[in-house]
Amino acid sequence: MPSLDKFDIAILRILQEDARATNVEIAERVNLSPSPCLRRIRNLEKSGVLRGYRADIDRKQVGLGLTVFVEIKVGRHSQENALSQQQALMAIPEVVSCFLISGSADFLAEVVVADLAAYETLLTETLLALPGVADIRSNFAIRTIKTGGALKLPEPR
Repeated sequence: MPSLDKFDIAILRILQEDARATNVEIAERVNLSPSPCLRRIRNLEKSGVLRGYRADIDRKQVGLGLTVFVEIKVGRHSQENALSQQQALMAIPEVVSCFLISGSADFLAEVVVADLAAYETLLTETLLALPGVADIRSNFAIRTIKTGGALKLPEPR
């Protein structure tokens, strides 16, 4: 893990708030000149701390009104099966986040689709066809309270 100082943490906080902030704006806010600020941003990108930038899209506004948390249990546990399952889940565009978990299921996937009919199609034609699936449980979101929240970054050392 790279060592992050107060400038790096401040830059990350600003970018979490507004990923479209210009280098000049960020530099002013963290009290650096633009060149060192840009170098720090590039270093954060190169080290993998800053993985990318993306737009925060309102799901309902683009016709994606249903969020489903899908618990997937695999039948036979092996490293090969887990890797195969991970690759298959990553290739499904409706899966917006996915975690290998402990507990009664092996994977927890966040799925975003237009409606119940779209989820039924995804479930029957794609999810149930995944390699080694033994059980699937679907939990439907009633209301979205918070998504894509900023990380609570540590205080600089």
